[in-house]
Amino acid sequence: MAKTKTTFFCQNCGAQYGKWQGQCNSCKEWNTIAEEVIQKAEKVSWKSSENASKRVAKPQRISEISTQAEARLNTKNNELNRVLGSGLVPGSLTLLGGEPGIGKSTLMLQIALQLPYKTLYVSGEESAQQIKMRAERIQPISENCFILTETKTQNIFRNIEEIEPDIVVIDSIQTLHTDHIESTAGSISQIRETTAELIKFAKETATPVILIGHITKDGNIAGPKILEHMVDTVLQFEGDRNHIYRILRANKNRFGSTNELGIYEMQGSGLREVSNPSEILISKNDEDLSGTAISATLEGMRPLMIEIQALVSSAVYGTPQRSATGYNAKRLNMILAVLEKRAGFKLGAKDVFLNVTGGITVDDPAIDLAVVAAVLSSNIDIAIDKRLCFAAEVGLAGEVRPVTRVEQRIMEAEKLGFTSIVISKYCKIPKNNFHINIIKVAKVHDVVHHLFG
Repeated sequence: MAKTKTTFFCQNCGAQYGKWQGQCNSCKEWNTIAEEVIQKAEKVSWKSSENASKRVAKPQRISEISTQAEARLNTKNNELNRVLGSGLVPGSLTLLGGEPGIGKSTLMLQIALQLPYKTLYVSGEESAQQIKMRAERIQPISENCFILTETKTQNIFRNIEEIEPDIVVIDSIQTLHTDHIESTAGSISQIRETTAELIKFAKETATPVILIGHITKDGNIAGPKILEHMVDTVLQFEGDRNHIYRILRANKNRFGSTNELGIYEMQGSGLREVSNPSEILISKNDEDLSGTAISATLEGMRPLMIEIQALVSSAVYGTPQRSATGYNAKRLNMILAVLEKRAGFKLGAKDVFLNVTGGITVDDPAIDLAVVAAVLSSNIDIAIDKRLCFAAEVGLAGEVRPVTRVEQRIMEAEKLGFTSIVISKYCKIPKNNFHINIIKVAKVHDVVHHLFG
């Protein structure tokens, strides 16, 4: 009989202890430590190959190491390719996390049906009939997509040996279990062990593996933190289920930048790629409405034009309200203080509500000037020209500060048909032939004078 060992794991952070205790020393959570029985058995590789186990890596001079980039697999999805860094790397492990019902399984099944490569979609949460119904709704059935409903890794690897797929999708990692560990699926030890087996398979066969992961109520990927360290890429699928737009971000990427993002629109037939997100984030209202301003922002490396809406009204109760949706509420309070102290606007007794349209959250300081313009426009009830946009940060002294990559913002504004853009006087712009009027300001007073005379 193999020797069994009892250990205790924190179900929140994955810390391991020799005995039970009430509070985890690592994450300080109470009553999260549970006992798990681990059986120490001889582990069998995903493929019984003696030659693979006898292979020993030898040291190489760094000058002798080849730097030729491996050919990536095109996913036929431009937004996913952009976030991954132009495609899937052979032998890589990608972890996709997101809220329940946000569209993780839909996105992966849609990509599996589009791929020209042989793809194995392993589901431990849905039956084959449920997946077939969803696939028929998304697009015509592909001959390259194989569906397997299985949760035991040994059976999954047995099917992989028979099919020999080019890409493997696991939905989800929390449903898998292996015979080497005597604990329930989704436990800390099972997630760690099954992920290790998939990593070994991916590296030995150069087959990319995509894992779908659950998240906790805090928005973090469920399971031990070591899961995110083990994989090569961690993707986060975000968005409010009440809105139709979804954002795909890379929190970790060993093969590319983490600054890119992909935008999708949820439809009845699946997720549609949004190639020009600025069009969906700016309202198409023909009327001139006060309290709205357009800002040129950057989400990673991608320039976006977003609409800032503000509503300023007299406070009904004694204490005025300050509310911000999609924008930092503390930064809004700071800007209101700057307007009162440096620009002379009496906003202390008024309610101020701010909203970033489209249901997205922006932390780019370049939208500060658009926030100032929207608040002042609503306060004096004068509309701002729709063909005017803003890209600058506001300091505590009331100065308008420059922002990074202002050329990209100007080019995006020009491409979308804006006639003028307001930036800081201290921005260094190369001498390009921009066909847009560039207005340079130094202080908030200058912006007020230009907009409202």
